[in-house]
Amino acid sequence: MDKITLEPRSVFEEFAKINRIPRPSKKEEKMIEFLVNFGKEHGLTTKTDEVGNVLISKPATPGYENRATTILQCHMDMVCDKLVDVEIDFDNDPIETEIQGEWLTAKGTTLGADDGIGDAMCLALLEADDIEHGPIECVFTRDEETGLTGANGMKDDFMTGKYLINLDSETEGEIFVSCAGGKTTTAIFRYEPEAAPDGFFFMRATLKGLLGGHSGDDIDKKHANSIKILTRFLYKVQEEMPMRLASFCSGTKHNAIPRDGEVVFAVPTEKKEDVMVMWNVFAKEVQDEFHVTDTAMAFNMASTEAQKVMPEELSVKLVRVLQAVDNGVYAMSQEPEIAWLVETSSNLASVQTKDGVVTCVASQRSSVMSNLENMCNTVRAAFQLVGAEIIHNDGYPAWKMRSDSKLTAITVEAYRKLFGKDPIVKGIHAGLECGLFAERYPDLDMVSMGPTLSGVHTPDEKLLIPTVKLVWDLLLEILKNIPEK
Repeated sequence: MDKITLEPRSVFEEFAKINRIPRPSKKEEKMIEFLVNFGKEHGLTTKTDEVGNVLISKPATPGYENRATTILQCHMDMVCDKLVDVEIDFDNDPIETEIQGEWLTAKGTTLGADDGIGDAMCLALLEADDIEHGPIECVFTRDEETGLTGANGMKDDFMTGKYLINLDSETEGEIFVSCAGGKTTTAIFRYEPEAAPDGFFFMRATLKGLLGGHSGDDIDKKHANSIKILTRFLYKVQEEMPMRLASFCSGTKHNAIPRDGEVVFAVPTEKKEDVMVMWNVFAKEVQDEFHVTDTAMAFNMASTEAQKVMPEELSVKLVRVLQAVDNGVYAMSQEPEIAWLVETSSNLASVQTKDGVVTCVASQRSSVMSNLENMCNTVRAAFQLVGAEIIHNDGYPAWKMRSDSKLTAITVEAYRKLFGKDPIVKGIHAGLECGLFAERYPDLDMVSMGPTLSGVHTPDEKLLIPTVKLVWDLLLEILKNIPEK
């Protein structure tokens, strides 16, 4: 990474160090060790809790001792995804980065700027000796991406600050003051694989090149979902002729819109040409349907070797439920001021087949907790109708906006002073750890902000370089204006 062209230099230097440290979700041990050693090497009070969160404290600079303590919070893990032809061991290998114009990106993998750039800002601030601020606590939580494990497991005495700035947002110029709550629904089908009927021909259909995206931020952008598209084709085939499903594999992350997948199925040999014709017609129709959002779709179908299949009843039921289950935006906000904001949604995130088990995962989000329950029940009911085993995770709560937030007022005024215009103050249809902090620390005053990212949770993830300095300057201006205790 060419640090000479990147400003602020200290932040990008820390980001380069972070990207040499493997930190997949649930496997953050090397990052925890790095953070603890960083705190000790700089003579800063450092502690960890039972679940692996790290807190590094730094005292106030002269003249700011009477200011209230401010928490700077980010998560230490990253989503690990790659292009199919890229070789990388996310448990051991560094992330390779490159500059493309004004963007910093990775070479065929996720970049890790979500939330590595937030981590880097915290470390740069902790290391600096020329920045004015009151007492600060930099908090690095673990496993935000796959379970909010760090925020969920944090005790109510781990952080002591009065104000919290979350550095995990993805659009510079937008200040977030509320977020959606969410839950994940997992449906499991167990079966005994069996031989296909005599005279059946096996085919493999693959779909690649979809845009994908974050299942909260991008759910309203009309991106194609590879599971839903493959299911649409299987449903058409199933209605026309006998079909036996051998496997369905698409999507890997509960919080990402699936961007590729494959299905293996068998049809009567005399129908194989009909299926090929159906596939070619279907591919053209879908490409036209998504000609604005998903311009790089790649459809392929070929014969494949015979293999064990699902029982006939499960083949039928699985395709029908995947066709029927809700996906996408369910409701927009009823509040006139934010009528543009998605209130409730569900994302059919993954279907995986392995050793006689089909596992389907869908994630539901809402800023209205009663409608979150309703959305979860809607998805649950569809899978219950076909006899699936259902598991709901505990989820996470919504973060409700505080009308009396001093930190929001300080942030808006600081932005106006620096850039001569007002920031956009808004809610987000995605989960932030702020929801859990609000539940655990009800008096905490919070905002969330960050530089501009694109393609998060996918190999297309990139960071708009100039926005890092804008957020950095804003952060330093806020810290200078934190109220007294």
